[in-house]
Amino acid sequence: MHVEDLLRLDSLELTLLWGESTLLARDVSGVTATDLEDPERFLQPGELVLSGLVWWSPGDDHAKVDRFVSALRSAGAAALLAGEETHGAVPDVLVDACREHHIALIAVPAQTTFRAITEAVYLRQWGDLSRRPTGHYALPENVRTELAGLLAEDAAPDALLDRAFAHLGGPACYLLTATGREIARTPAAPPLPAHQAVRELTGGTGTSLRIDGDCGPYDSWHLHLGAEADAPPRVLHDIADVFAQYRHRLDRGRAAGRRAADALVTLIDTAAADGTALDAALHAAGLPAAGPYRVVVASVGGEEREGAVGALAEALRHSPGEPFAVGGLPSGEAVAVVHADPGTETRTALRELWPVLHGCRPQAPLHAGVSTLATAPDGLNSALSQARYALAAARAEAPKDARVTSVGDLTTLGSLLAGVPAEVRAAFSSRVLGPLARAGSTSHRMLLETLEVFLAQHGSWARTAETLHLHVNTVHYRIQRIEVLTGRDLSRLDHKLDLHAALLCR
Repeated sequence: MHVEDLLRLDSLELTLLWGESTLLARDVSGVTATDLEDPERFLQPGELVLSGLVWWSPGDDHAKVDRFVSALRSAGAAALLAGEETHGAVPDVLVDACREHHIALIAVPAQTTFRAITEAVYLRQWGDLSRRPTGHYALPENVRTELAGLLAEDAAPDALLDRAFAHLGGPACYLLTATGREIARTPAAPPLPAHQAVRELTGGTGTSLRIDGDCGPYDSWHLHLGAEADAPPRVLHDIADVFAQYRHRLDRGRAAGRRAADALVTLIDTAAADGTALDAALHAAGLPAAGPYRVVVASVGGEEREGAVGALAEALRHSPGEPFAVGGLPSGEAVAVVHADPGTETRTALRELWPVLHGCRPQAPLHAGVSTLATAPDGLNSALSQARYALAAARAEAPKDARVTSVGDLTTLGSLLAGVPAEVRAAFSSRVLGPLARAGSTSHRMLLETLEVFLAQHGSWARTAETLHLHVNTVHYRIQRIEVLTGRDLSRLDHKLDLHAALLCR
């Protein structure tokens, strides 16, 4: 459906406050209700955002509203539906911000509930079900009771999903994360590879309903049914509520594990960590006291620790055979200790998944560094240092994109230097190249070009002259000038390496 389709529903009594025709023609992928000041990481592209504007007060400055609307734009929201009940009307400052950021704005009157809007969206996505008997809209009471009993017994999600859809004939249905990881599926549903699952979730194939919960963009849950399946919207919402309860219990149980993981990564960040304490921390985090281990460090957009922890944990859950613990450090890094199988390559698995994770929030750079194997707990601090260096290399290679780099990838001088902090690289390059580093004159730029070609041609005067269309004597003269300005002798291998490294560090 499109945004404008909602405005045509007289029963909702919605009012368009601002929106160009192109914005109103946008496809709607789902609905999310939020009153967070910065909801960006909880939104998916194409979603309608419902807000009661509880986060805003009449005395707030324009910047607060601008941050909220900017977050919707960055997340790719289809439109903002703002409730009038809290303040009596939608504030003008919000209208101005939506106009500035090109976000369609629709007013929701006090008598229209957000639930009614949500149901209208999914009713439209599933087709016109208005002629069905009322009893078909709700989950049967006996099914509710059975599902409640299964929840109380801590039943597996497969059992919950099977029972929830059994009265509808057991259609093919999946419970998936945003990255396509399968949590559960009904018996009629064939296995769905992660990349295909993501295509179906984002490509409009079938029907998907997001599960409410305190989750980030990488680990959100979705009920997904194939195009041929048929179920009333309210039944889907009732089933989604059951899985929201299941997720809440699961997250509550994981909270203790997260505290143990935080303690573990804080301990391995200490070079002089006591061995007994390390063994205890590994045990508390659910990891064996004997290796081998790999350490993975990840970052999302620089300093966003919780987003990085969520992304890294979701990626590692795609490989259930390798136990792991993921915690966060004050620096904003997410750190995972993985009990690794020497025969598997953690880096390869992460590389395959990393573009999928990045697609959940493409505006946020996503990077990871992977260490070599640490055979015992006392090698975890060294492995953490390796992973951090590899992370720095990944950031340098793709600062605004997504990249996974392993220490094993650092097989060239260029890749090794990529992990050196930018400030150190700049200082080294400036010191070694001397006046050439500034390249402020035409002659200096010409000398830099000659140096690059000379080194690329392995110090061959003839090939350098041929490449630059110069006489060999001219090349000799320029190389002599370079040696004078830099204090390096280009007949010496170590000096050539110094200059080559300086060029790579620019």
